[in-house]
Amino acid sequence: MNSVKETQEMLHQPVLLNEVLAGMQVRPNGIYIDGTYGRGGHAAAILGMLNESGKLLVMDKDPQAVSHARVRFSNDHRVIIIHDDYRHMREHVEAHGLLDLVDGVLLDLGVSSPQLDDAARGFSFQQNGPLDMRMNNTQGPTAAEWIMEASEKEIADVLWRLGEERFSRRIARRIVEFRQQQAIADTATLASLIAECVPVGKQKKHPATRSFQAIRMKINQELEHISDVLKQLLDILKVGGRLLVISFHSLEDRLVKRFIKQHTSPPPAPRGLPIRDKDMEFSVRLKAIGKAIKADARELLNNPRSRSAVLRIAERVS
Repeated sequence: MNSVKETQEMLHQPVLLNEVLAGMQVRPNGIYIDGTYGRGGHAAAILGMLNESGKLLVMDKDPQAVSHARVRFSNDHRVIIIHDDYRHMREHVEAHGLLDLVDGVLLDLGVSSPQLDDAARGFSFQQNGPLDMRMNNTQGPTAAEWIMEASEKEIADVLWRLGEERFSRRIARRIVEFRQQQAIADTATLASLIAECVPVGKQKKHPATRSFQAIRMKINQELEHISDVLKQLLDILKVGGRLLVISFHSLEDRLVKRFIKQHTSPPPAPRGLPIRDKDMEFSVRLKAIGKAIKADARELLNNPRSRSAVLRIAERVS
């Protein structure tokens, strides 16, 4: 009989799977990278389209995700499994002699469903658990440690900047008051403190949603790591290679959109020089007619977590 965790993994649906496969334009003998393995839904689908000459490099910073990949794919000679953050993608690609040879890179940003569903990881307030929130739970400070040590101003700034939380100052003040008397060590305690500070209204989301998201992004340095990997992609992708990024947060999507725009439009010509903008070279162009792709009604019905997913696709050109 399957355990609850095994059942959840079997039922897990990778977001925008059909759109990813269509946008990736997988070549049977191509080289592909899934920089955010999770539980391998996208990776397995891509691998299923490769022949014996194809190659798939999968990465994840989460030890549990990497263990899952090793159990599932360690006997497949086409798969390279790497336990690391995608911010170090270039060095691993170079180590395998694949720079400028990759046909496609997929990044499925944010927290994965298995991480959210596991109370012990501390990402969700739906079930009480230790306030951890580290995607790699073997490194770095936990959310509890940060909450207990950060200044009131720093907490407020993080909640406002990364969570767009209107009551960030009120929440930060309450956290600092509470921690002087008692440690904030579990998700239920933090969620309760936040709920005290957010007026009850017509909002459908739990009052702690924005704050938990912001703290998670801070603990894992998510925006910084996205910026790091985007800078490497022109060295990794071959001409004609495609980048696909699924974002779940406006700040993530903004970084991706800005990166693509930066490389789809030539920089302005220097003043005074006889150079036209259209004569200047550029290295990436946006696919899908420049539009973001979102889940359709059918997927939204079957997978509610896809409601905020945004897929952007770019292709490297000479």
